[in-house]
Amino acid sequence: MMEMGGFLFFGVFFVLLLFVLNIVTSIWAYRDSQRKGKSQEYALIILIGTLFFPIIGLIIYLIIRNDG
Repeated sequence: MMEMGGFLFFGVFFVLLLFVLNIVTSIWAYRDSQRKGKSQEYALIILIGTLFFPIIGLIIYLIIRNDG
């Protein structure tokens, strides 16, 4: 019975960690797109895309952003 409680704790902790990581990367992408001089609408699209599609949205943003 104690093993199930431990697994549940680590499962909830892992999900919360992924949620916080998603929020942090979404905020970074939003601020990065603003810093690159993009429009406010573009930055909001990036924020929404990375919030709702965390891995795919971040990969797409990293591909389409221009370093320069």
